[in-house]
Amino acid sequence: MMEQHGPGILMAAFVIVVGLAFNPFAAHADEFHWGFKKAINGEPPNAGAALESMLNEYGAIYKGKPDEKIVYLTFDNGYENGETESILDTLEKEDAPATFFLTGHYLKSAAPLVKRMVKDGHGIGNHSYDHPNMAKLSPEKMQDEWEKFDALLEETTGIKRTVYARPPEGIFNEQVLAVGNSLGYRHIFWSVAFIDWYADKPKGRDFAYNELMNQLHPGAVILMHTVSSDNSQALPDFIRDAKKQGYTFGSLDDLVMEYEDIQLGYAQ
Repeated sequence: MMEQHGPGILMAAFVIVVGLAFNPFAAHADEFHWGFKKAINGEPPNAGAALESMLNEYGAIYKGKPDEKIVYLTFDNGYENGETESILDTLEKEDAPATFFLTGHYLKSAAPLVKRMVKDGHGIGNHSYDHPNMAKLSPEKMQDEWEKFDALLEETTGIKRTVYARPPEGIFNEQVLAVGNSLGYRHIFWSVAFIDWYADKPKGRDFAYNELMNQLHPGAVILMHTVSSDNSQALPDFIRDAKKQGYTFGSLDDLVMEYEDIQLGYAQ
């Protein structure tokens, strides 16, 4: 069984002090680990000018408009731990769209749940086939990872291909973004996350709920891992309480349309 790792928010060998930043201590100078200083008081995190420029060049997105109370739910699924059905039930009850970034292992081992995701109207994102460090791969190997996933997705669901990609553990470089673009993939990162990928180390419903509410901000792209019982238990109250604060829930297609509108405004 493939182990599902965390998105690289906290790394013992690396310290990100302010905002989202390139890690100067990375073994490979062109390798980035997506991480951030958590959002507080409803203020979105900021990647910093240099990284923002790179992301914009390749249409990569990690948050929406800072003045619109819209939340975008995303989940990373490396393997199934019995929590996804509950998450899908909550999303259906609350009429909240989500995108599930899956691996090849998940497609093979949890096909009925993948089919339900599609049936329920949720998006499927490409988290690679084998969950490697994409920044260490050649362009040919990157292409193989994404396209091998897409081929199995089509075989499983009939969906011909994905258009949204997310690198395993949040590790990437400019080449990953560029090669992805050349093949029709747009990278989606996140602005809200927390340590929730240890299936055997639950911290309880309140832990996940408090992390989500404390980091909530307009335009939040939320990353959660479906292996966590904390998340499946906290999700119903989080969605309802976010709605009480005036938030609505959008899809990644909505986020991309919003992003394109912003870029068009800048161009004018």
